[in-house]
Amino acid sequence: MSRLEEILAQNARDTERGYREKALRMYPHFCGRCGREFSGRRLSELTVHHRDHNHDNNPPDGSNWELLCLYCHDNEHQRQVDLHYQKEEAAGQKSPQQTYKGLAGLADLLKQPRD
Repeated sequence: MSRLEEILAQNARDTERGYREKALRMYPHFCGRCGREFSGRRLSELTVHHRDHNHDNNPPDGSNWELLCLYCHDNEHQRQVDLHYQKEEAAGQKSPQQTYKGLAGLADLLKQPRD
């Protein structure tokens, strides 16, 4: 890794740490989706989600943030991925082809006589 890449990576970590700490001071320590409360060691399971999905949009009032637990945060991002593929399919774009069918030979195996 070059020196420039190291500096940029450190800056990104510092920025993330900064807005996370600010969000934790601004908002109660509850997940905005499931409502679970976090404290102590488990506070690390609470993440800052950018509502507009733009990690560079960090207004001082925190209006683009919400605190989500790890599970709800992953779920939110998976919903965005699913929505992206649904839009591609609706627009007639070809989705990735399925190349592996785990149970493809099962019918033939069930037809074989047992010894």
